[in-house]
Amino acid sequence: MRKIIVLNRVSLDGFFAGPNGEIDWFVQDPEIDTASHEMMHPDTILFGRVTYQQFESFWPQVARDPKSSPGFRKLADELNQMTKVVFSTTLKEVTWENSTLLKGSLIEEVRTLKQGKGPDITMFGSGTLVQQLTNEGLIDDYLMIVTPVVLGTGKPLFKEVKRSPLELVEARNFHSGNVLLHYRTHP
Repeated sequence: MRKIIVLNRVSLDGFFAGPNGEIDWFVQDPEIDTASHEMMHPDTILFGRVTYQQFESFWPQVARDPKSSPGFRKLADELNQMTKVVFSTTLKEVTWENSTLLKGSLIEEVRTLKQGKGPDITMFGSGTLVQQLTNEGLIDDYLMIVTPVVLGTGKPLFKEVKRSPLELVEARNFHSGNVLLHYRTHP
């Protein structure tokens, strides 16, 4: 069975995006990016519409931009090659290479993906999907990058979710002030 691993940045007060979806408050840190990348080995990404559109408008161009850092270009190449599964009832099509648009039941489709063989499945952003999959017990690991900022308002990552006991696997702090927390769900 495949694992689903959520990787998200959150503010100290639990928001994964500002009130209008802004992420300009992230404290970028290549060291934490490397550490979180080493903790998972996915070949598939699950997206909601908003996060897919943000990624699709940015990462394909990074791979072709000679002014991008080598680390960013490497990540962009990896993202381009990965299978991208997009859940949306409003999108008509997805155009980023290796992307598939699904309009059926999120829960049924994700259960089917988990039953398959292969590497891990990951999610970035996509708060609505994270909330639904958390409520169904379909997320195996949470990698949370806690950013040293209090937003005061924004989009909470865990809005209207059921209580879900977690086990702390690892906690690491970085010079940037970011903290990486790795939690695993209880079976």
